[in-house]
Amino acid sequence: MKKQARAGLGVLSVMMLLCCQAVLAACSKSDVAPQADGIPAVADRVWAFSQDHPDGFTLDLRSWTEPARGIAVSYAATQGRHSRSQLDGVVSHALAHDGYVGGWLNPQDGLYYFDSTRLFAEDSVGAAVSFGLDNGQQTVFVISALTDIPLDGTVAEIVSRGTIRVGTTGDYRPLSFREDDGSYWGFCLEVAQAIAGRLGVETEYVKTSWPTLTADVTATQPTFDLALCGITITDARRETMLMSDGYLANGKTILCRAEQADRFTSLADIDRPEVVVMVNPGGLNERFARQNLTHATIKVHQQNEEIPALIARGEADVMITEITEAPYYVKTDPRLAAPLIDRPFTHGEIGVLMRQGQDDLLQVVNNVIRQMKADGSLRQLHDKYGLVYAY
Repeated sequence: MKKQARAGLGVLSVMMLLCCQAVLAACSKSDVAPQADGIPAVADRVWAFSQDHPDGFTLDLRSWTEPARGIAVSYAATQGRHSRSQLDGVVSHALAHDGYVGGWLNPQDGLYYFDSTRLFAEDSVGAAVSFGLDNGQQTVFVISALTDIPLDGTVAEIVSRGTIRVGTTGDYRPLSFREDDGSYWGFCLEVAQAIAGRLGVETEYVKTSWPTLTADVTATQPTFDLALCGITITDARRETMLMSDGYLANGKTILCRAEQADRFTSLADIDRPEVVVMVNPGGLNERFARQNLTHATIKVHQQNEEIPALIARGEADVMITEITEAPYYVKTDPRLAAPLIDRPFTHGEIGVLMRQGQDDLLQVVNNVIRQMKADGSLRQLHDKYGLVYAY
């Protein structure tokens, strides 16, 4: 929507009114306007309110309050209305539709602009974006975050397409795993589904790999919109890409055979020539091993999901992994142990990875993560997969 619409919201909770006079009669009971004065009196009051709120506002004409949450989208029918002389028409439209008027002062021309607007719930981004596109807007406005979502960016493209394409490795139980039949499951993929739900679209998974992850994200013609598969937030990644808020605590640890658990009590116990350490290629596990295990023998295996079984069979002594992955394998394979899981070598968080320029999508993703933390659904997801909740 256009900037002047940032203050407007609407919720389809107001029935189409048979006449504006009847609405004003009801509003008069809430001290909105005297019935006899009609629309001009309501417009006068909106105008007076606007003089004290030049940076923008959203006003519910039924209660004379400003909503604290919602996504504001302007109606095309009232676009471009400005000044007191055109406010009556905006008020009339608002009372006949959703009951919300938004306004702001344009410092470039010194005029106050007003719109009749619709208010969508903040978990209905897709519906808000679709309405904004239908009404020729440039942005929609998220009230609680005080930010706009542009309608010429990634979010609008995803909504128009009807699917969000999620890049994932599918080799990282219990965060992201692809079964032989092509189906996917995992903690991170449920977060992806929550993001898709916020946008009102379906989820489509696209295969990527740890060695090609950065190239796939930053490609000129990317095959997916964002990546979720247990990706650690790092300064290096943030230099060239976007990363969301963290949604899962992370840290490096090891898997080893259960009978050798007492053998490995520290990083120094692992960093010995006789110890064979196995890692998957191209990711942070391999980087950590090469930086910190200069005496051990490092063995690279292409398929991350196969390494725990190789450790259990004795083809290597130690797997460098994460505290997010190790508990699953210890639980599902009694031959394995994670003796240092409560003393991880590093501390970090896992987030969603996107290419630069997708700030609109980043905003939506971060809003989803924050909401999941606030409403308890993220903790429930941690409990479901046996992961440590750190928020």
